Amino acid sequence: MGKLSQILFLTASAGRVFASCAYGTHLMPRAEEGEAVPVATFGYTGITGPHNWAALDSPANNVCATGTTQSPIDMVDSVFELIDASALSIEVNDMPEGADFENLGSTVEVITQGGTLSFDNKTFELQQFHFHLPSEHLDNGTSQAMEMHMVWQSAEGEIAVVGAYINIATGAVASASVKRGLNTRSRLFQRQAEANETAPVAGTDAPTVLLETIFSVVDQISTPGTKVKTPPLVMSEVVDLLKAGQFQAYSGSLTTPPCSEGVNWRVSTSKLSISPSSFIKARDVIGFNSRFPQNTPGQPNILMISALGAAAAAVSAVGAGAA
Repeated sequence: MGKLSQILFLTASAGRVFASCAYGTHLMPRAEEGEAVPVATFGYTGITGPHNWAALDSPANNVCATGTTQSPIDMVDSVFELIDASALSIEVNDMPEGADFENLGSTVEVITQGGTLSFDNKTFELQQFHFHLPSEHLDNGTSQAMEMHMVWQSAEGEIAVVGAYINIATGAVASASVKRGLNTRSRLFQRQAEANETAPVAGTDAPTVLLETIFSVVDQISTPGTKVKTPPLVMSEVVDLLKAGQFQAYSGSLTTPPCSEGVNWRVSTSKLSISPSSFIKARDVIGFNSRFPQNTPGQPNILMISALGAAAAAVSAVGAGAA
């Protein structure tokens, strides 16, 4: 089998895309209780990577290569509207019994147990939050260590995503914060609540307790398709941090197939932090799962521009060969 034939075979074999960042919404309903955790059939490198997502399941994924409001993007001043946190309402339930934490192959995801986001007379229910490494959005041209996406859905099926950058905490602050906590499951919920009472304000360098708690068990789901129950999760720390900042709002898309557009993005100016040891644990499981930055919203899809350039180069090469 020739190289081109192998590529076409692999593309055709990929089939319907599973376990996208919209998992748990109407675009990709969650598996029934007792069913296996779905594993993504797309990836981030090679033949299953973002440059070829459209071909993995055409026409379902066509917008990945043709859409003009694709995400992620470089968050520069001209592409978003800066809104105060007071312009929206965000609440997320604590999870004193822990939460299911799944490895979808494309990301690791926490299944939430209630939460609401309201803005512009619309209300969205929290479905899950997951992680990308490195960040998918760029912060004015700069990539961050990770990014957390909180995925919400309205009763009408509209999707909203709250994005939060994650930086790596450094120095003695990181070491002291990690020691604060994760000794026993029975005491953790109280420890988290106490830590949150003195949680740092936006911009400080202490690791986010929620992230330390979640990633303390990430090594237990190192194999795609597996899941584990997290220790108890106190969500108020992150919610308060989000409320302390502002949001960069724009209309974009899912950052994984099928790349559906019309997604209400709210990227927080408040940043979370993770200790170096927890980052390494997360990196060893997640690997690399970041889609490349897309064109400025409203401009032609970068893959369409690339395809035209490749076609022109091919014609030029053929002409040169004939000469």
